[in-house]
Amino acid sequence: MSDPSGPLLSVRGEARLTVAPDCVILAGVIESSRGSKAEALRAAAASLDGLTADLASLGGVALGVGTQRRPLTWSAQSATTHVERDHDKKTGRYEPTGQVTAMVAVVIEVREFGALDALGSVLASHEAFSVRDVSWAVDWDNPAWPQVRAAAIQAAIRKGRDYAAALGGSLHSVEHIADAGLLGDGDSGHFRATSPLMARAAGGSREEPDTPSLDPVPQELTAIIEARFTAAGVSMTGSSPG
Repeated sequence: MSDPSGPLLSVRGEARLTVAPDCVILAGVIESSRGSKAEALRAAAASLDGLTADLASLGGVALGVGTQRRPLTWSAQSATTHVERDHDKKTGRYEPTGQVTAMVAVVIEVREFGALDALGSVLASHEAFSVRDVSWAVDWDNPAWPQVRAAAIQAAIRKGRDYAAALGGSLHSVEHIADAGLLGDGDSGHFRATSPLMARAAGGSREEPDTPSLDPVPQELTAIIEARFTAAGVSMTGSSPG
């Protein structure tokens, strides 16, 4: 008795789904220049205190293990100092200016987008703080992830059926379903969220040039899987072109 199963069919299934972001992350820096390192650090610390006080007035809290998904959080992630240098036309070298700059990296995360306008006004009022990057993100447990993964599997099944039908047969069973790259040497980027639009902090009016414009940017979720099926009823004895 022959094995009813036929050849293995290996395919890749891909699906995309556009969803609203869950949060926006603003990466910025506080810069203060003074005549000494100690003075620069004190000025940066005072600017940080003023910024976080204003963020707290909007309901913000410091980022911690228990506050990761609060509507507004902040974290001061690093502090550095460097001696300022400027080009000396006489010597042709970059010489110390006598000033020391202290820099504090600050990350602000917002989940309540209704607070973005008020946040923009707060950030514009702090001259020592500048936004360097704005990125929108989707949580790892967003309900849309199972949907796009399931859609990728269905896409693989449809492709497998097409291949089997082209051989005169049909799908018999599923052998493997895997993340992209696990069944071979393919691309390992199997689940990702990207933005179809560029997220950026745009300047406001001429009267308020430092006010960032923060409009939620839709995110595209992508799922790529690899599947291996067994085909049945495959016949290679069909009519050949005459």
